Amino acid sequence: MIRPFSHARNIGIDLGTANTLIYIAGKGTVLSEPSVVAIDVNTGKLIGTGQEARRMLGRTPGNIRTVRPLRDGVIADFDATELMIKSFIEKGNEGRRLMAPRLVIGIPSGVTGVERRALRDAALVGAREVYLVDEPMAAAIGAGLPVVEPVGTMIVDIGGGTTEVAVISLRGIVICESLRVAGDEFDEAIRRYMKKVHNTLVGERTAEDIKCRIGSAIHNDEYDSEGFEVRGLHLSSGLPRTVTVSRGDIREALTESLGMILDLIKKTLERTPPELAGDIAERGIMLAGGGAKLEGISDLIANEMGLPTHVAENPLQSVVMGCARILEDFDQLSRVLEPNEQPRVPLT
Repeated sequence: MIRPFSHARNIGIDLGTANTLIYIAGKGTVLSEPSVVAIDVNTGKLIGTGQEARRMLGRTPGNIRTVRPLRDGVIADFDATELMIKSFIEKGNEGRRLMAPRLVIGIPSGVTGVERRALRDAALVGAREVYLVDEPMAAAIGAGLPVVEPVGTMIVDIGGGTTEVAVISLRGIVICESLRVAGDEFDEAIRRYMKKVHNTLVGERTAEDIKCRIGSAIHNDEYDSEGFEVRGLHLSSGLPRTVTVSRGDIREALTESLGMILDLIKKTLERTPPELAGDIAERGIMLAGGGAKLEGISDLIANEMGLPTHVAENPLQSVVMGCARILEDFDQLSRVLEPNEQPRVPLT
């Protein structure tokens, strides 16, 4: 059965390593799901995407492959990425294909030219024009920072694959530093801790659940002893087991990764021109991305940097809402698109 096309609407996409969010003009943010797909290896057919595919991680038979198409903020599997984008746009548009006159997609600022082309090509799934915007800029716009004004603002976007720290003024990124340490690395740090300390192997989903439930960036005498039962595989016996970990244990497991993010912020501040640094000292630092939801991370950064630190109202949606604002006010905000960006259009 041929699915009908809906009438044209502009689309904004935050194509994240951990989660993909889609905004459709006139409808708002219509989708926020894990960037995971499940594919039948024999037929190449898509079995599931998003939450459905995430539930299959580590639980599939040999003929089904679960894939996270993006790693460290860039495309690791082009075909899976294209399938995922097509599926998500249809899912967000209630099962109908949609011809978008204009699509804006947020990308990590550090990706190479080859990677940028791959992202554009993967996004050509019905859009007549595809534009790219650096994620720190999109996050700053989505967080409500005054990016068009002649003042310095700092955004720290802690995503799934990368952390990016940018200083923005007059619609441009003055300085940007990036690090492939973010939410996914937090999960891996927890998995390493479980293996080293408890001789227990846990999966990606379990590590993420631990992070979300008891992950913390700062010491807290009242809550650090709070326990959490974790199920995994005992490496010595090969049998399932349950162990108890505390909030303090997980904080220690995250210390190294958090230290690297702090160093990145310091490095960016050291490179910031004095006038803009003065603006940042007055206005503070804005945190965005899913990693900004880690308990206590804003307090940790504020204490270490000596600067007021704020978390965006909805940090997980900052990038996609920035893409949405660009679409809504394209004449004014199109100048924040990557330098010399030309619309990428599908061949006819």
